[in-house]
Amino acid sequence: MAQHDANAFLADFRHALNDCRKLYLDAGQKIVTEYPNLIQGQGATFVQKMDNLHKALLVKVYITICEADRHWSHHEQRLAEILFQHAWDRQLEGESLREAVREVAKKSTTLRWYSLIRPFDQIAPLREDISRLETVVLRVANIIARADGSPLPNVLTHIKHLQNQLTQNLRYIPIDEPSQHAEADKLRGQAIAKVEHEASRVRTQCELAEEPALQESQKSREERLQEALAKLDALIGLDNIKREVHTLINFLKIQKERARAGLSQTVLSLHMVFNGNPGTGKTTVARILGQIFGAMDILEKGHVIETDRSGLVAEYAGQTGPKTNKKIDEANGGVLFIDEAYSLVASEGEDPFGHEAVQTLLKRMEDSRDRVVVILAGYPDQMNALLASNPGLSSRFSRQLSFTDYTPSELCRIFDRMCRANEYRLLAPARVKLMLGLDWLYTHRDRHFGNGRTVRNIFEHSIRRLADRIAEIQDLTRDHLTIIEQEDIEFVGRSVLPSGSDPTKRDPFQHVRTCLADFDPSDPARELAALFVNLDDTSRRFAVRCPGCQQVSHVPQTYLCRRVVCKKCQQSFTVDWGEIIKK
Repeated sequence: MAQHDANAFLADFRHALNDCRKLYLDAGQKIVTEYPNLIQGQGATFVQKMDNLHKALLVKVYITICEADRHWSHHEQRLAEILFQHAWDRQLEGESLREAVREVAKKSTTLRWYSLIRPFDQIAPLREDISRLETVVLRVANIIARADGSPLPNVLTHIKHLQNQLTQNLRYIPIDEPSQHAEADKLRGQAIAKVEHEASRVRTQCELAEEPALQESQKSREERLQEALAKLDALIGLDNIKREVHTLINFLKIQKERARAGLSQTVLSLHMVFNGNPGTGKTTVARILGQIFGAMDILEKGHVIETDRSGLVAEYAGQTGPKTNKKIDEANGGVLFIDEAYSLVASEGEDPFGHEAVQTLLKRMEDSRDRVVVILAGYPDQMNALLASNPGLSSRFSRQLSFTDYTPSELCRIFDRMCRANEYRLLAPARVKLMLGLDWLYTHRDRHFGNGRTVRNIFEHSIRRLADRIAEIQDLTRDHLTIIEQEDIEFVGRSVLPSGSDPTKRDPFQHVRTCLADFDPSDPARELAALFVNLDDTSRRFAVRCPGCQQVSHVPQTYLCRRVVCKKCQQSFTVDWGEIIKK
């Protein structure tokens, strides 16, 4: 293997290991953020245990593939060095490395595959990441298998066995029916306990080094504030929201300075209303605001508790008040984010339980105004009706932020960011299909359009389709594992097609060139599918914006993924996305 190829090969391995770690850490953080009641405040510990599971999984994959040919080559030793540096933060060489590999090889046989991937099977919110898990594990396995060139047949057999282990143990089972949620909650609680037990066992079996102290606690408040602001500014779109938040932060900073100078301060309510359709970034901004308030010492912790009507309103008289108080207690020192808050009060008829929740909330907002920030979120019209229904609400929620729908170009960039974060790439044909499809969905959107959620659904569906497409390829390359082709991108399903379409119909894009006539003319899917018949139409043009001078130019489709030079400012840039020029 040439030196250049070897360096690229080792870099691919490091990237794959980091992707696996990110997947597990993100999953752990999701439980900490969205289901803190299941881990009883031990958030950092749970994330750490998920990290332990990912390390053991990587070790088991490495040992499984390396033992297939019963020969430990020089290139496999280099991979072991990188793996030990990644998992243990230790630089091992020579005999120390060989002894460490022998030891973990012996102990990894006692670790079951299912123990290491259980969270993604039994914790329902993590099931949407199953395809990512399968992809990254097979990617690691194939890199190890290719360490000495083309893998031998027995190595391929071991990879196939590993793939079967994943397929048999991981089941993508979306929970749609209300009757399934109670069982899912029970299963999720059991899985949390098993994850904690198995992660502790992993530490014992593999003798993982003690984790370093969490860096977050060592950061200054100013560093934490700047990190939170950087997250806010990095969000795609939402320019008006960013301005509002920066203005609020500047005001709070001035108030702190006035307090230090002994001057009077202006009392400002931090309770807010987020108006916007689904998937427009409301929950994301609420989490960032919690981090900002925590860093500025406005709130003690800055954590975010997310809930809705079901988390506040009980089924029987006398239970709503205590239930609402309990949820507010969970948010003490942080932010209480109430999604679809308009449902707290029924639009028609009497709703004594909902009114009781609102009254309890108003009282606690007054009593705990320095300890809890409440954010109500929902559709603009319904939120206005909610505020008008109770003078107490309108007086306490004077700050309203409007989250507008993302434009087609912004939706494409959200998809692109997901690809980059997960080590996937899009070539020009796939980009064209994505732009056409998202532009059509945006044009035909109603208030139920999912915005960023729709993009995430399409992305995750694409990853699953990619995994199915390459499943039978024996010698997988990096391109196979990272390039999303146009056939992987599909615009179907209840969360993607508009409300007028029928998602129970067969896949409208299978053999689309020959079966368009079979569609019901009134089916919106027919119009959408027709857009993809001629993706290589060279007459199609896009409006692109120069990142330097912001000059907008119209360029042909053939310019996608190519570098161009702006005629106005002479800056070169790559044409990645654009707005479709309608004919």
